[in-house]
Parts: sequence; C-alpha cells; structure tokens
Amino acid sequence: MIRSVPRSRWFDGLYLAYLVAFFLYLALPLLVTSVFAFNDAPYPSLPWQGFTVDWYLADGSAGRTGLFHDDGLLSALWVSAQIAFWVTLVSVGLGCANAVLFERLQFRGKEFLYLLMLLPLVIPGVILGVSILVFYSGLANDLSRAWAIELDLFRPGLTLVVMGQVAFIASLSTLVIAARLRKFDRQLEEAALNLGATPLTAWFTVTLPWLLPSIVGAAAMAFLMSFENFNTTVMLTGSDTPLTVALFNRLREGSTPVLNAVALLLMVVSAALAVLLMGRSGARRT
Repeated sequence: MIRSVPRSRWFDGLYLAYLVAFFLYLALPLLVTSVFAFNDAPYPSLPWQGFTVDWYLADGSAGRTGLFHDDGLLSALWVSAQIAFWVTLVSVGLGCANAVLFERLQFRGKEFLYLLMLLPLVIPGVILGVSILVFYSGLANDLSRAWAIELDLFRPGLTLVVMGQVAFIASLSTLVIAARLRKFDRQLEEAALNLGATPLTAWFTVTLPWLLPSIVGAAAMAFLMSFENFNTTVMLTGSDTPLTVALFNRLREGSTPVLNAVALLLMVVSAALAVLLMGRSGARRT
C-alpha cells in the first residue's frame, strides 16, 4: 500500500477488516486445537467440561493416558526426531555443495541440472513417495533374485523415508544457501588467498562464516519440514512409525484430546524455534 496516495476512511476500514479476517482464518483452527487440549472431556469438542492437564500428564490409572505417558506417541515422536536429524544433516550438506556448484562453477548443462534439482518441488509428495518406493523396492527385488543380495535399506523403513524427504528438502536448502552465497564478495576470499591461506582454509574461515546464517535457517527449515511431512513419509514408512503417520492412524480410530495436546506441543516448539532464529538474526544485524 502506497502511503502517499490519499485513502478514504471507508477503504481503511475495509482493509482493516480484511486483515482481521485473514489472520483469524489462519489462527482460529490453531486456537481451537490449543483450547481443546485442556478440555476435561474424552472428546475434543464442545461443550467445555472444565480445565485439565490430564491429556499431558495422566498415567492411565484413571482411564486416561496423557501424552507424556503414551508410549506409542512418544516412540513415534522419537522416530520423527531421528528422521528429521538425518534429513537436516544430509539436506544442508547437499545444499552447501549444490550452492557452490550452481553459483561458482560454469559448465555445460548447468541450467538443465538446475531445473532438474527443482523438479521434486513441483511433484506431489504422494507421487514422489510412490516413485521412490517402486524404484528402490524393485531394485532390491532384482538384486535379491539375481545375486541373492538383500538390501534392506531399500525396503520401506527409516532409511527410505530419509532418502525420500531429502529428495525435495535438499532442493529448498540449496535455494536458501545459494541466495546468501550470491551476495558474497569474492574479493574477501581473494584477500585470504593473497595472505597465504589455502582455498580450503579460505572456505572455512571466510566463506563458511558468511553462509552460517543461511545454513542455520536452512537447517531449521529442513528439520521442521521433515518433522511434519506426511505425504511422502506415509508411502515409505516401515515398522517404525513417524509421528505424522501415527497421528493419522489414531485419527482413523477416533480423535481424542491427546492429539490436540500433541499439536499444541509441536506448535509451541516450532514457535520457540522461530523466535530463537529471529532473535539471532536481529542480534547479528545490530
């Protein structure tokens, strides 16, 4: 909105109403979910039966099992954390390598490879998951029939989930890190080289510190995207069930306030991580 352009009071009121409606549309489902995580009723809906923290702390003795005593959900939470850790590690590493490849090097077919890197971002997650499952399961079956080689890592399980998520999260990490690398002044590296530093030393002492904010941001994005991913994960998971798939299975049996408690916990952790990153970014600017 251009401040210098005169506006009528009617327009200002309409614009304010639009902003309020838009943010209510975004926040209302989250607010309702948060409220019913403390509803003293066996179902997450009205009427309100009173405030309780049983859906977090109940140990099952009174017929209720809270989140912190629900072994199934805690196990799924740990599985998702492991997957997110490895996806973040691999995606950020590939993102750094790809950023250097596309921003620093010139070679034939560069534009084609760049488009190929972006391809997983426009493919629906379910299609991506099915494609990875069919390819690697078929490869494992062929190796088993031809040479009696059993590659269980190509069967549905944690390894395949990590590979499937990295297929598209690494592309996003590349875009984030490459955007920062594009602004880097190459003369800083040249100065380090003139002072006797090797290219590797210049990378770790000059370039990498410059890229660190984008690396941290890409890592946070990769971790959260991996943790909440469902479409790709559900096609590749094995006996170890991640949290999103476990929540989906619980919902098919009937929703309970425990699921609201899980959602509120994830919202709080995500918001805390976002505030922490914003604080670090603001501190660097000052």
